[in-house]
Amino acid sequence: MSKDQKAAPLNIAVAGLGTVGAGVLKLLQAQADLIEQRCGRRINVVAVSARSKGKDRGIDLSAVRWYEDPVAMAADPAVDLVVELIGGSEGPARDTVATAIETGKHVVTANKALLAVHGTDIARKAEAKGLTVAFEAAVAGGIPIIKGLREGLAGNRVSEIHGILNGTCNYILTEMRTTGRDFADVLADAQALGYAEADPTFDVDGIDAAHKLAVLASVAFGTPVDFASVHIEGIRQVGAIDFDYADQLGFCVKLLGIARRTDTGVEQRVHPCMVPKSAPIAAVDGVFNAVVAQADFADRVLFVGRGAGAGPTASAVVADLIDIARGRSTPTFGVPADQLGAATPSPMESRRGSYYVRLMVLDRPGVIADIAAAMRDQNVSMEQFLQRGHSPGEAVPVVLTTHDTEEAAMQRALATIGALDCVVEAPRMIRIEQF
Repeated sequence: MSKDQKAAPLNIAVAGLGTVGAGVLKLLQAQADLIEQRCGRRINVVAVSARSKGKDRGIDLSAVRWYEDPVAMAADPAVDLVVELIGGSEGPARDTVATAIETGKHVVTANKALLAVHGTDIARKAEAKGLTVAFEAAVAGGIPIIKGLREGLAGNRVSEIHGILNGTCNYILTEMRTTGRDFADVLADAQALGYAEADPTFDVDGIDAAHKLAVLASVAFGTPVDFASVHIEGIRQVGAIDFDYADQLGFCVKLLGIARRTDTGVEQRVHPCMVPKSAPIAAVDGVFNAVVAQADFADRVLFVGRGAGAGPTASAVVADLIDIARGRSTPTFGVPADQLGAATPSPMESRRGSYYVRLMVLDRPGVIADIAAAMRDQNVSMEQFLQRGHSPGEAVPVVLTTHDTEEAAMQRALATIGALDCVVEAPRMIRIEQF
């Protein structure tokens, strides 16, 4: 091809015109010349599909074909690539991606749930046909974490990743810390501001972060995606009082996703953590996301940015489109899908570390001795003990931290403590991570 000849346009179809889908179309229109310069060809949107054709999305759709059915759109022979922005692990999203691959089309998706549940199978089928499945937008929005792990750290063995993977939870925890309000109040505000859904379950119960962690772990470790092995806890049980104690102890409370190689296999877990205030990730507040990767040659690498929103997520989608338009191809999860090495899941019970425990106990003689005995019987060693004031005969908060111990021993100790007649509420426990 001569300098004066242009490569054929890349014709794409977009399934789903919500916040992100509309953002993608706006970005492609606003940056059309820049994108053509960077990938050497035009990227043309030739078809779209969404639930409502008449909705005003602030974009002109008069020149594109409209499909009621995204699966039928995925089979359109005039389409080279399908962008799936429907969401969900099953139903139309899964069928649209499957049809795109079956009919020889590349796929770009922001669907972490689909990848967490079916990612390995999707990768195998696409790679068998020489197709690319790209998903930078599926994890941490505008942060280029997939490319960072898969390409930027390609010469490294990654031993651990941890991060703030859900902006809604990070916003709620930040507001609880800075305002002293309880979870329910801050959640209501987050919903009013559009940071949390009307049904916030996926966010506040840790499921969204777990989907993203499962995908990150596959890319980082070269293993099949294993969402079923992720231990998941949310933030509903974190109280305003916990932030006061965390501050006294030199910690900050974050919902983290953590995946690391251990002597017993690969552990994957999402739960509230207390992290030292000195840790870089402790300073990441509000709706921002952050991911830390520990690599053997690059050492520790920190990625920070906006984890959601039309602009950042659309930016990640378009970055994938440009890669494919230029002919850059990388195995979906960093190594060919048929070479992903199975890893033994490391059970949560084998986690070893320290713990923060908050109790509500009756203020009477012998209570602390009973608690200490329950911990001693499980070989759990107490490090610090905090009690605010005294109120004989009444319930008072007591907080303790432990030295490193096994999760299984800690859980047995908490079960015994929770059964004591002097303990009036279920014990609250937050794991301490010394990053």
